[in-house]
Amino acid sequence: MTQMQMSERDVRIEKVHAMRAMGVNPYAQKFDKQVMVGKLVDKHGKHLEGTSPFRDVNDIIKNPQPNVKTAWRLMLFRSHGKLSFGKLMDETGEIQLMFHRDHCYLNKVEGDKVIETVAHVSNAKGDEVTAYKFMDKFVDVGDFMGIDGELFYTHKGELTIYVSSFTFLAKAVQSLGDKFHGVAGQETAYRQRYLDMIHNESTRKRMKLRSTFLKTIRDFYHDNGFMEIETPVLGNSASGAAAAPFVTHHNAFDMPMYLRISPETALKKATVGMFEKVFEVAKDFRNEWSDPSHHQEFTMIEHYAAYWNFEDNMKFTEQMFDCIFDKVPALSRIIKVTDKKGTTKEVDFTTPWQRVDYIEQIKKDSGIDVSQYGPEDEDRLRADIQAKGHHWEGIHMQATATLIDYLYKKVTRPQIVWPAFIYNYPKTMQPLARVSDTDANMVEQWQLLVNGWELIKAYSELVDPLLQQANFDEQAGALARGDEEATAGDDDFVKAMEYGMPPQSGWGMGIGRILAILTEQTNIRDVILFPLIKPEANTQTGTTANVASAASPSSQEETVTVSYENVPDRSQAHALTEKYLTETKLHCEQVGHIMEYFAKKLNQDEHVWYLAGLLHDIDWDHINKDPALHLGEHFDTIVKEINLPQALVDDIKSHYEEKTGVPVNLLIRKYLAAVDELSGLLYAYARMRPEGFEGMKRSSIKKKIKDKKFAAGVDREHVKNCETFLNIPLEEFTMEVVEAMKTFKE
Repeated sequence: MTQMQMSERDVRIEKVHAMRAMGVNPYAQKFDKQVMVGKLVDKHGKHLEGTSPFRDVNDIIKNPQPNVKTAWRLMLFRSHGKLSFGKLMDETGEIQLMFHRDHCYLNKVEGDKVIETVAHVSNAKGDEVTAYKFMDKFVDVGDFMGIDGELFYTHKGELTIYVSSFTFLAKAVQSLGDKFHGVAGQETAYRQRYLDMIHNESTRKRMKLRSTFLKTIRDFYHDNGFMEIETPVLGNSASGAAAAPFVTHHNAFDMPMYLRISPETALKKATVGMFEKVFEVAKDFRNEWSDPSHHQEFTMIEHYAAYWNFEDNMKFTEQMFDCIFDKVPALSRIIKVTDKKGTTKEVDFTTPWQRVDYIEQIKKDSGIDVSQYGPEDEDRLRADIQAKGHHWEGIHMQATATLIDYLYKKVTRPQIVWPAFIYNYPKTMQPLARVSDTDANMVEQWQLLVNGWELIKAYSELVDPLLQQANFDEQAGALARGDEEATAGDDDFVKAMEYGMPPQSGWGMGIGRILAILTEQTNIRDVILFPLIKPEANTQTGTTANVASAASPSSQEETVTVSYENVPDRSQAHALTEKYLTETKLHCEQVGHIMEYFAKKLNQDEHVWYLAGLLHDIDWDHINKDPALHLGEHFDTIVKEINLPQALVDDIKSHYEEKTGVPVNLLIRKYLAAVDELSGLLYAYARMRPEGFEGMKRSSIKKKIKDKKFAAGVDREHVKNCETFLNIPLEEFTMEVVEAMKTFKE
């Protein structure tokens, strides 16, 4: 294999072997890094003319006196004859490096020691290679370097390290990709977060902010007399919250077990055991569908304080956030949020926050007083909700508590944008909460809402074991009727309560949601270092028009280059649809809109993606919907009328790969294949619903997909193309398509 035929990965691997043959370890054991790059830049980055504290560069070259020892990844390297320049970047910043041909040395290391500093090394043939030439021939962008050198300013005033000697620390055998475009495509950013952080400073800052945020909260708890404890992740019951659990199997006990939904019951049991104030930074798991505000594995902070009630926790929460904003300079009390309608608004976290009565607000928004319905009134409540014109999938199976929750989420929650404590919940809503002493129909609970997202939940705890058992029994009945969101019972928890549990108030906050809000992100995954994502079957390939991945493909992967030239404008394309489409016109317009939606999210060519969707079935009505003729001669004749580029013609033809033979191997083709059939099924379902796409639930869509009699003409295997080509779970991709179709206007 010649070097021209080799992939970049193969070339780099050959360099690894060559370096070893020269006695240079391509993967060093350690390096004594003494200073972070950011500290050097902060201290010396600004240079006023005539004020340089450093020696002249010519003096440094003649007699170097290394006083800087740092390391990290090489992000740029340029050779200019006698001089070469590079950029070294660590997590705190980047700094320029300068190498001089006549004064460049390589440190050869063994274990934790430098065994030799040399100006030359010998290659496999015995020929000598200078250290300067070694840098040029064997070091690539992405490699880790240790640097010994002296600071100076260039004639342009740029802070630079003159490199006296360098130590090779680690070879990168994959290319980092184009540093100017970084990681293109949100899925790649989630799947290969390490690349995202290398290229995008904003991502690095968010992840560092998360760490600072958690430390600040921990310090606040300790300052307020709380003790941090750890509770089990595996349990015998799925208790503590209303959510579907993940189920696993304990081999030694030969029994099913549950990943915890919440640490609530375990933390409360700790208060039985003499601890007055406890908190936990807990990993929780809820087996629910994905959307921008939900992630099945998430971090939650929960605390319980003996002798507090829910009003004490309101005050404590405001104090906590005042502390966070005071101690974390990167956060601002005034942020911008975008609601579901796409409207951007300002939210001010300055305390005190507004209080909103749950029962009164739902009554105002829907005309229904939910406090007047008990567990036995579910049929009456269901009828009253439907009489007010509200409907949703699964309403016929839901118990009173879930019916109230869904009504609230439909009519009230979306309207609350500002920070607000929602309080005064009907007692049927929370089986673990304490009933109010002043109103037997209400529990002492509140939630903090911002932009429709539930960020914190707190309540005065129920500590009566007899009443707790009765509430669990009621929930068991709801579970038996098919209400998957009812709370499961926990006998061990009730037993602990029987030994005496002090009056207390509990509180829980999801870290992902609050940080997404505070950092103005619309997706919780943007503040999770490594979000959960389905494993990919194969690496996506990139194009010049559709950059799918920043990582270079391996030698076994196909790299396709596409150029779109002289693409017709929309008026020409729409004229074509008016001429040739009748029954299929709406579908094509919808697919065009959805493709444009995804192009915006993935930083692709929105116009090209829109045309691919709009024209993908341009011949369908003309050929009387005959699959044997689809995308054949008639299609070619039609698109020639607007001189559609061949590259785009091929992209369109790929969505019928089994007939045309055009592979689905580009990002635009994969999305077209994923969107086509699925959008048709979703539109058919929306036509059945009075509210159309609004409030469409994942569980109901899943049922329609399984029901082969519904939209029978839709190929169910093609509906799953998002999993086949994009490695995105169907349920996750479906909700994205629903969001896109909500904004489509017929």
